[in-house]
Amino acid sequence: MSARTKARKRALDILYQSDIRGDDLGVTLAAEAKRAANEPAREASWLYAREIVDGVIDNREEIDEQITTVAKDWSLARMPAVDRALLRMAAWEILYNDAVPAAVAIDEAVELAKEFSTDDSGSFVHGVLARIARSS
Repeated sequence: MSARTKARKRALDILYQSDIRGDDLGVTLAAEAKRAANEPAREASWLYAREIVDGVIDNREEIDEQITTVAKDWSLARMPAVDRALLRMAAWEILYNDAVPAAVAIDEAVELAKEFSTDDSGSFVHGVLARIARSS
């Protein structure tokens, strides 16, 4: 598993945890940063995970607007929490990280959806992210 794939899983954990607990994302990120300081072997995945989460924090309004616009008949509140977190993470990569091709961001999010969410989440996540990629 590549460092970026590990970082995406780590970012997913942070985004999901914050959402489920109703905590401020910055607080959850700070707690994870303390933990990461004691895990130097995982530094490579931590750096990109932090970049993702910081990007979501900085651009959350625009990201959520994009998701809501293209997710036909689905409000953010109606989506499973894992799907919300995956969509935010991958939307940030598509919209704000030129170093990651949109197809890679989509594929990684779909694989995580298949692993951690509902049976229908992979196709749902793919459809939403593909529409975001086309519109950007």
